[in-house]
Amino acid sequence: MNPFLSVLMTSYNREQYIGEAIESVLASTYTNWELIIVDDGSKDKTVAIAHEYAAADSRIRVYINEQNLGDYKNRNKAASLATGEYIMYVDSDDKILKDGFERCIHAMQQFPEANFGMQLHGEEQKPFFRKPVEAIEEHFFKRPFLTIGPGGTIIRRSFFESLDRYPVVYGPANDMYFNLKAAAAGGVLSLPFTFNFYRIHEGQELNNKYSYLYNNFNYLRDALQQLNLPLSVKQKEWIQNKNRRRFLTNLLRYSFTTGNLRKAVKACQLARFGWYDLWKAIVHPSL
Repeated sequence: MNPFLSVLMTSYNREQYIGEAIESVLASTYTNWELIIVDDGSKDKTVAIAHEYAAADSRIRVYINEQNLGDYKNRNKAASLATGEYIMYVDSDDKILKDGFERCIHAMQQFPEANFGMQLHGEEQKPFFRKPVEAIEEHFFKRPFLTIGPGGTIIRRSFFESLDRYPVVYGPANDMYFNLKAAAAGGVLSLPFTFNFYRIHEGQELNNKYSYLYNNFNYLRDALQQLNLPLSVKQKEWIQNKNRRRFLTNLLRYSFTTGNLRKAVKACQLARFGWYDLWKAIVHPSL
């Protein structure tokens, strides 16, 4: 059985890389897929390149946003156009390995209870399913593994829709909020193999350290308050105090390295980090 896979590719000014990204999908050993490309208003030749590939292969569809949506709103739009049983994101500046789709699909079929698979290298040599309690405890008290971006995951589409897709208010940390939500709702299938090529270059949201500064604090604070995480009240308070201390440490580091106190104060406002948070960060107790 080869379930239908929706490959989602969002783009914005990626003429330098999108051809390689599409070629990697075409070269896949798994062939039962659709490739949905949603461009967010590129000013270069990205759309023209995508249309060339779509004209040559009916499995490829190209959509163009009338207005720029931004990263995660655009990812959600791409998902809304999908028809497959599973969705996988291949960013327009990355590549999927030749057997990447096949290995991910095979792993998900081995564990029918799995709705959310994530690339994770560790002690496991084979795919390993963690139930919600196990996944959340592993993440917060052993190693923080629920930090992989969309390109390192495979998601059952019905499950993704049931969780209302990605949030859009945490900037580059939207995926981390979703990962916690998904793990708490249905567990995580660890995929102990590399299935994509992740390209690092200038212009990525990943490089926006200022945005990460306050969004990392916000997503975790809200997740602890809003999500049904299998944690005790004491555990949640300990995690939030640790979150406060991490924000304070990163804020001080940012202030000293940039000398921009105005932006540091603005980060506190954006994080809603007040005097109480400061006090709790300083007295951060052990669990």
